[in-house]
Amino acid sequence: MGNSRILVINPGSTSTKIGVFDGEQLVFEKTLRHQASKLETFDTILDQYEFRKEAVIEALKAHHIELSSLRSIVGRGGLLGPVEGGTYKLDDHIVDTLKEWAIKGHASNIAGIMAKELADEQGIPSFIVDPPCVDEMEDIARITGLEGTTRMSLFHALNQKAVARRAAKRLGKAYEDCNFIVAHVGGGVSVGAHQKGRVIDVNNALDGDGPFSPERAGEVPAGEIVRLCFSGKYTQKQIKKMLMGKGGLVSYLGVNDARIVEDRIKQGDKKAALIYDAMIYQVAKAIGAMSTVLKGEYDQIIFTGGVAHSDLFTRQLKERVSFLGNLVVYPGEDELMALAEGALRVLNGEEEAKIYK
Repeated sequence: MGNSRILVINPGSTSTKIGVFDGEQLVFEKTLRHQASKLETFDTILDQYEFRKEAVIEALKAHHIELSSLRSIVGRGGLLGPVEGGTYKLDDHIVDTLKEWAIKGHASNIAGIMAKELADEQGIPSFIVDPPCVDEMEDIARITGLEGTTRMSLFHALNQKAVARRAAKRLGKAYEDCNFIVAHVGGGVSVGAHQKGRVIDVNNALDGDGPFSPERAGEVPAGEIVRLCFSGKYTQKQIKKMLMGKGGLVSYLGVNDARIVEDRIKQGDKKAALIYDAMIYQVAKAIGAMSTVLKGEYDQIIFTGGVAHSDLFTRQLKERVSFLGNLVVYPGEDELMALAEGALRVLNGEEEAKIYK
Protein backbone atom coordinates (compact mmCIF):
# COMPACT_ATOMS: atom_id res chain seq x y z
CA MET A 1 0.00 0.00 0.00
CA GLY A 2 2.79 2.42 0.92
CA ASN A 3 4.31 2.06 -2.55
CA SER A 4 1.44 3.94 -4.15
CA ARG A 5 0.23 6.25 -1.37
CA ILE A 6 0.28 9.99 -2.14
CA LEU A 7 -0.64 12.93 0.08
CA VAL A 8 -2.13 15.94 -1.72
CA ILE A 9 -2.25 19.43 -0.15
CA ASN A 10 -4.40 22.23 -1.58
CA PRO A 11 -4.68 25.45 0.48
CA GLY A 12 -7.38 28.03 -0.17
CA SER A 13 -7.89 31.48 1.33
CA THR A 14 -9.66 30.20 4.50
CA SER A 15 -9.24 26.42 4.26
CA THR A 16 -6.74 23.68 3.44
CA LYS A 17 -7.95 20.62 1.54
CA ILE A 18 -5.98 17.41 1.89
CA GLY A 19 -6.39 14.04 0.26
CA VAL A 20 -4.62 10.69 0.42
CA PHE A 21 -4.61 8.46 -2.64
CA ASP A 22 -3.57 4.86 -3.19
CA GLY A 23 -2.71 5.16 -6.85
CA GLU A 24 -5.73 6.90 -8.38
CA GLN A 25 -8.06 5.74 -5.59
CA LEU A 26 -9.00 8.41 -3.03
CA VAL A 27 -8.91 6.86 0.43
CA PHE A 28 -9.14 9.96 2.61
CA GLU A 29 -10.24 13.55 2.05
CA LYS A 30 -10.76 16.40 4.47
CA THR A 31 -11.26 20.16 4.28
CA LEU A 32 -9.61 21.92 7.20
CA ARG A 33 -11.47 25.18 7.76
CA HIS A 34 -9.53 27.98 9.41
CA GLN A 35 -11.24 30.71 11.41
CA ALA A 36 -10.91 34.09 9.73
CA SER A 37 -10.15 35.69 13.10
CA LYS A 38 -7.14 33.37 13.50
CA LEU A 39 -5.83 33.99 9.99
CA GLU A 40 -6.10 37.74 10.52
CA THR A 41 -3.49 37.51 13.27
CA PHE A 42 -0.84 36.73 10.62
CA ASP A 43 0.71 39.58 8.65
CA THR A 44 1.26 37.58 5.45
CA ILE A 45 0.16 34.30 3.91
CA LEU A 46 3.66 32.94 4.51
CA ASP A 47 3.26 33.65 8.21
CA GLN A 48 0.31 31.19 8.22
CA TYR A 49 2.61 28.37 7.18
CA GLU A 50 3.33 26.72 10.55
CA PHE A 51 -0.31 27.06 11.64
CA ARG A 52 -1.58 25.35 8.51
CA LYS A 53 1.14 22.68 8.57
CA GLU A 54 0.24 21.69 12.12
CA ALA A 55 -3.44 21.48 11.13
CA VAL A 56 -2.54 19.08 8.31
CA ILE A 57 -0.35 16.92 10.56
CA GLU A 58 -3.03 16.73 13.26
CA ALA A 59 -5.70 15.74 10.71
CA LEU A 60 -3.52 12.92 9.39
CA LYS A 61 -2.79 11.69 12.93
CA ALA A 62 -6.49 11.78 13.81
CA HIS A 63 -7.19 9.44 10.90
CA HIS A 64 -4.17 7.19 11.65
CA ILE A 65 -2.33 8.08 8.45
CA GLU A 66 1.41 7.90 8.99
CA LEU A 67 3.70 10.12 6.93
CA SER A 68 6.07 7.16 6.76
CA SER A 69 3.45 5.28 4.68
CA LEU A 70 3.66 7.80 1.85
CA ARG A 71 5.42 7.39 -1.47
CA SER A 72 5.20 11.08 -2.36
CA ILE A 73 3.63 14.42 -1.39
CA VAL A 74 2.25 16.84 -3.95
CA GLY A 75 1.14 20.42 -3.39
CA ARG A 76 -1.14 22.76 -5.31
CA GLY A 77 1.03 24.82 -7.63
CA GLY A 78 1.01 28.52 -6.76
CA LEU A 79 2.25 31.60 -8.56
CA LEU A 80 5.88 31.52 -9.63
CA GLY A 81 6.52 33.08 -12.99
CA PRO A 82 5.75 31.82 -16.50
CA VAL A 83 6.39 28.06 -16.73
CA GLU A 84 5.55 25.21 -19.07
CA GLY A 85 2.82 22.84 -17.99
CA GLY A 86 3.78 19.65 -16.21
CA THR A 87 4.82 18.17 -12.87
CA TYR A 88 7.68 20.02 -11.17
CA LYS A 89 10.08 18.51 -8.67
CA LEU A 90 10.28 20.62 -5.53
CA ASP A 91 13.81 21.81 -4.79
CA ASP A 92 15.27 24.72 -2.82
CA HIS A 93 15.08 27.14 -5.76
CA ILE A 94 11.40 26.62 -6.47
CA VAL A 95 10.56 26.73 -2.76
CA ASP A 96 12.37 30.08 -2.38
CA THR A 97 10.26 31.45 -5.23
CA LEU A 98 7.07 30.06 -3.73
CA LYS A 99 7.94 31.78 -0.44
CA GLU A 100 8.51 35.09 -2.21
CA TRP A 101 5.09 34.96 -3.84
CA ALA A 102 3.44 33.72 -0.63
CA ILE A 103 4.56 36.94 1.08
CA LYS A 104 2.63 38.80 -1.64
CA GLY A 105 -0.53 36.96 -0.66
CA HIS A 106 -1.12 33.70 -2.55
CA ALA A 107 -2.31 30.88 -0.24
CA SER A 108 -1.70 28.15 -2.82
CA ASN A 109 2.04 28.85 -2.64
CA ILE A 110 2.16 27.39 0.88
CA ALA A 111 1.34 23.94 -0.50
CA GLY A 112 4.65 23.41 -2.26
CA ILE A 113 6.63 24.66 0.74
CA MET A 114 4.76 22.28 3.03
CA ALA A 115 4.99 19.34 0.63
CA LYS A 116 8.78 19.62 0.36
CA GLU A 117 9.40 19.97 4.10
CA LEU A 118 7.20 17.00 5.02
CA ALA A 119 8.54 14.88 2.15
CA ASP A 120 12.19 15.65 2.96
CA GLU A 121 11.62 14.39 6.49
CA GLN A 122 10.55 11.05 5.02
CA GLY A 123 13.13 10.93 2.25
CA ILE A 124 10.48 10.84 -0.50
CA PRO A 125 9.95 13.07 -3.57
CA SER A 126 7.60 16.06 -3.64
CA PHE A 127 6.00 17.95 -6.52
CA ILE A 128 3.67 20.67 -7.70
CA VAL A 129 1.54 20.22 -10.82
CA ASP A 130 0.36 22.65 -13.54
CA PRO A 131 0.32 25.91 -11.55
CA PRO A 132 -1.98 28.76 -12.68
CA CYS A 133 1.02 30.59 -14.17
CA VAL A 134 1.49 27.92 -16.88
CA ASP A 135 2.41 29.90 -20.00
CA GLU A 136 2.64 28.12 -23.35
CA MET A 137 1.12 30.89 -25.44
CA GLU A 138 2.41 31.60 -28.90
CA ASP A 139 3.93 35.02 -29.49
CA ILE A 140 1.08 36.10 -31.76
CA ALA A 141 -1.40 35.48 -28.93
CA ARG A 142 0.41 37.92 -26.64
CA ILE A 143 -0.14 40.98 -28.83
CA THR A 144 -2.76 43.41 -27.47
CA GLY A 145 -2.76 46.29 -29.94
CA LEU A 146 -1.03 48.70 -27.58
CA GLU A 147 2.78 48.85 -27.29
CA GLY A 148 3.95 48.33 -23.73
CA THR A 149 1.11 45.98 -22.81
CA THR A 150 0.83 42.24 -23.29
CA ARG A 151 -1.69 39.45 -22.93
CA MET A 152 -0.79 37.13 -20.06
CA SER A 153 -1.46 33.46 -19.40
CA LEU A 154 -3.09 33.04 -15.97
CA PHE A 155 -5.80 30.39 -15.97
CA HIS A 156 -7.17 27.16 -14.51
CA ALA A 157 -4.21 25.18 -15.85
CA LEU A 158 -4.49 22.28 -13.41
CA ASN A 159 -8.11 21.51 -14.21
CA GLN A 160 -7.90 22.31 -17.93
CA LYS A 161 -4.95 20.00 -18.52
CA ALA A 162 -6.34 17.26 -16.28
CA VAL A 163 -9.67 17.04 -18.13
CA ALA A 164 -7.91 17.29 -21.49
CA ARG A 165 -5.74 14.31 -20.54
CA ARG A 166 -8.82 12.35 -19.47
CA ALA A 167 -10.61 13.21 -22.71
CA ALA A 168 -7.59 12.11 -24.73
CA LYS A 169 -7.44 8.82 -22.84
CA ARG A 170 -11.11 8.18 -23.63
CA LEU A 171 -10.29 8.75 -27.29
CA GLY A 172 -7.46 6.23 -27.03
CA LYS A 173 -4.85 8.91 -27.66
CA ALA A 174 -2.11 10.76 -25.79
CA TYR A 175 -2.83 14.34 -24.74
CA GLU A 176 0.21 15.38 -26.77
CA ASP A 177 -1.43 13.99 -29.92
CA CYS A 178 -4.74 15.84 -29.49
CA ASN A 179 -6.21 19.30 -29.96
CA PHE A 180 -8.96 20.55 -27.63
CA ILE A 181 -10.89 23.68 -26.79
CA VAL A 182 -11.39 23.69 -23.02
CA ALA A 183 -13.84 26.06 -21.30
CA HIS A 184 -13.56 26.22 -17.50
CA VAL A 185 -16.45 28.04 -15.83
CA GLY A 186 -16.30 28.46 -12.06
CA GLY A 187 -15.67 31.56 -9.95
CA GLY A 188 -13.57 32.63 -12.92
CA VAL A 189 -13.74 31.66 -16.59
CA SER A 190 -10.87 30.53 -18.80
CA VAL A 191 -11.15 29.21 -22.36
CA GLY A 192 -8.00 27.66 -23.79
CA ALA A 193 -6.82 26.28 -27.12
CA HIS A 194 -4.84 23.07 -26.45
CA GLN A 195 -2.62 22.05 -29.35
CA LYS A 196 -0.56 18.87 -29.06
CA GLY A 197 -0.19 19.19 -25.29
CA ARG A 198 0.35 22.97 -25.15
CA VAL A 199 -2.15 25.73 -24.35
CA ILE A 200 -1.21 28.07 -27.18
CA ASP A 201 -3.85 30.70 -26.37
CA VAL A 202 -6.05 31.36 -23.33
CA ASN A 203 -7.68 34.35 -21.70
CA ASN A 204 -6.25 35.78 -18.47
CA ALA A 205 -8.89 34.53 -16.03
CA LEU A 206 -7.55 36.58 -13.13
CA ASP A 207 -7.75 40.25 -13.94
CA GLY A 208 -9.65 41.34 -16.99
CA ASP A 209 -9.75 39.22 -20.12
CA GLY A 210 -12.30 36.92 -21.74
CA PRO A 211 -15.91 36.21 -20.65
CA PHE A 212 -17.33 37.57 -17.41
CA SER A 213 -17.89 35.07 -14.62
CA PRO A 214 -19.80 34.82 -11.34
CA GLU A 215 -17.24 37.15 -9.68
CA ARG A 216 -15.10 38.71 -12.43
CA ALA A 217 -15.93 41.40 -14.95
CA GLY A 218 -13.98 39.89 -17.81
CA GLU A 219 -13.22 41.95 -20.89
CA VAL A 220 -14.78 45.36 -20.23
CA PRO A 221 -14.40 47.94 -23.06
CA ALA A 222 -11.20 49.92 -22.45
CA GLY A 223 -12.95 53.27 -22.80
CA GLU A 224 -15.39 52.35 -20.05
CA ILE A 225 -12.55 51.39 -17.73
CA VAL A 226 -10.83 54.74 -18.42
CA ARG A 227 -14.08 56.55 -17.65
CA LEU A 228 -14.47 54.74 -14.31
CA CYS A 229 -10.82 55.28 -13.36
CA PHE A 230 -10.98 59.04 -13.93
CA SER A 231 -14.50 59.64 -12.63
CA GLY A 232 -13.11 60.60 -9.24
CA LYS A 233 -15.54 58.19 -7.57
CA TYR A 234 -13.24 55.23 -7.03
CA THR A 235 -9.78 54.39 -5.75
CA GLN A 236 -7.48 52.00 -7.59
CA LYS A 237 -8.26 49.34 -5.00
CA GLN A 238 -12.01 49.80 -5.53
CA ILE A 239 -11.65 49.53 -9.31
CA LYS A 240 -9.64 46.30 -8.99
CA LYS A 241 -12.28 44.88 -6.65
CA MET A 242 -14.98 45.77 -9.19
CA LEU A 243 -13.08 43.75 -11.79
CA MET A 244 -12.15 40.83 -9.52
CA GLY A 245 -14.59 39.85 -6.78
CA LYS A 246 -17.46 42.24 -7.39
CA GLY A 247 -17.74 41.86 -11.14
CA GLY A 248 -19.85 39.53 -13.28
CA LEU A 249 -22.96 38.07 -11.68
CA VAL A 250 -22.12 39.82 -8.39
CA SER A 251 -22.15 43.21 -10.14
CA TYR A 252 -25.46 42.67 -11.92
CA LEU A 253 -27.35 40.41 -9.50
CA GLY A 254 -25.57 40.65 -6.15
CA VAL A 255 -24.74 36.93 -5.90
CA ASN A 256 -21.89 34.71 -7.10
CA ASP A 257 -23.77 31.41 -6.93
CA ALA A 258 -25.11 30.26 -10.30
CA ARG A 259 -27.64 28.03 -8.54
CA ILE A 260 -29.28 31.05 -6.91
CA VAL A 261 -29.40 32.80 -10.28
CA GLU A 262 -31.07 29.78 -11.85
CA ASP A 263 -33.65 29.72 -9.05
CA ARG A 264 -34.45 33.37 -9.81
CA ILE A 265 -34.83 32.54 -13.48
CA LYS A 266 -37.31 29.76 -12.63
CA GLN A 267 -39.28 32.31 -10.61
CA GLY A 268 -39.56 34.59 -13.62
CA ASP A 269 -36.71 37.06 -12.97
CA LYS A 270 -36.11 38.51 -16.45
CA LYS A 271 -32.95 40.40 -15.54
CA ALA A 272 -31.40 37.27 -14.07
CA ALA A 273 -32.29 35.38 -17.26
CA LEU A 274 -30.69 38.07 -19.46
CA ILE A 275 -27.48 38.29 -17.47
CA TYR A 276 -27.10 34.52 -17.19
CA ASP A 277 -27.70 34.10 -20.91
CA ALA A 278 -25.11 36.83 -21.54
CA MET A 279 -22.52 34.86 -19.55
CA ILE A 280 -23.29 31.74 -21.60
CA TYR A 281 -23.18 33.87 -24.77
CA GLN A 282 -19.71 35.21 -23.91
CA VAL A 283 -18.34 31.74 -23.10
CA ALA A 284 -19.71 30.49 -26.43
CA LYS A 285 -18.06 33.42 -28.26
CA ALA A 286 -14.73 32.58 -26.62
CA ILE A 287 -15.08 28.94 -27.71
CA GLY A 288 -15.77 30.14 -31.24
CA ALA A 289 -12.67 32.34 -31.13
CA MET A 290 -10.49 29.43 -30.04
CA SER A 291 -11.83 27.34 -32.91
CA THR A 292 -10.14 29.84 -35.25
CA VAL A 293 -6.91 29.67 -33.24
CA LEU A 294 -6.82 25.92 -33.95
CA LYS A 295 -8.02 26.51 -37.53
CA GLY A 296 -10.95 24.17 -36.96
CA GLU A 297 -8.64 21.24 -36.24
CA TYR A 298 -9.56 19.88 -32.81
CA ASP A 299 -10.82 16.60 -31.38
CA GLN A 300 -13.42 17.90 -28.94
CA ILE A 301 -14.76 20.91 -27.07
CA ILE A 302 -14.60 20.35 -23.30
CA PHE A 303 -16.78 22.11 -20.72
CA THR A 304 -15.58 21.91 -17.12
CA GLY A 305 -15.57 23.75 -13.77
CA GLY A 306 -18.20 24.12 -11.05
CA VAL A 307 -20.85 25.64 -13.32
CA ALA A 308 -20.59 22.59 -15.60
CA HIS A 309 -22.83 20.85 -13.03
CA SER A 310 -25.68 23.06 -14.30
CA ASP A 311 -28.02 21.42 -16.79
CA LEU A 312 -29.36 24.83 -17.85
CA PHE A 313 -25.94 26.33 -18.57
CA THR A 314 -24.77 23.16 -20.33
CA ARG A 315 -27.89 22.90 -22.47
CA GLN A 316 -27.78 26.52 -23.60
CA LEU A 317 -24.05 26.38 -24.25
CA LYS A 318 -24.51 23.29 -26.41
CA GLU A 319 -27.21 25.09 -28.40
CA ARG A 320 -24.70 27.81 -29.28
CA VAL A 321 -21.59 25.74 -30.01
CA SER A 322 -22.81 22.30 -31.17
CA PHE A 323 -22.24 23.26 -34.81
CA LEU A 324 -18.53 23.65 -33.96
CA GLY A 325 -18.16 20.05 -32.81
CA ASN A 326 -18.81 17.57 -30.01
CA LEU A 327 -19.10 19.17 -26.55
CA VAL A 328 -18.15 16.84 -23.69
CA VAL A 329 -18.74 17.78 -20.06
CA TYR A 330 -16.45 17.17 -17.07
CA PRO A 331 -18.24 18.86 -14.15
CA GLY A 332 -16.33 20.30 -11.21
CA GLU A 333 -12.60 20.80 -10.72
CA ASP A 334 -11.45 17.72 -8.76
CA GLU A 335 -8.12 19.40 -8.02
CA LEU A 336 -7.00 16.75 -5.53
CA MET A 337 -7.28 14.01 -8.14
CA ALA A 338 -5.57 16.17 -10.78
CA LEU A 339 -2.63 16.75 -8.44
CA ALA A 340 -2.36 13.05 -7.59
CA GLU A 341 -2.47 12.14 -11.29
CA GLY A 342 0.37 14.56 -12.01
CA ALA A 343 2.58 12.97 -9.37
CA LEU A 344 1.66 9.45 -10.51
CA ARG A 345 2.70 10.18 -14.09
CA VAL A 346 6.21 10.89 -12.80
CA LEU A 347 6.33 8.09 -10.23
CA ASN A 348 5.15 5.56 -12.82
CA GLY A 349 7.70 6.72 -15.38
CA GLU A 350 5.13 8.12 -17.83
CA GLU A 351 6.81 11.52 -17.86
CA GLU A 352 9.87 13.15 -16.36
CA ALA A 353 9.58 15.71 -13.56
CA LYS A 354 10.52 19.21 -14.67
CA ILE A 355 12.98 21.48 -12.87
CA TYR A 356 12.05 25.11 -12.24
CA LYS A 357 14.74 27.44 -13.56
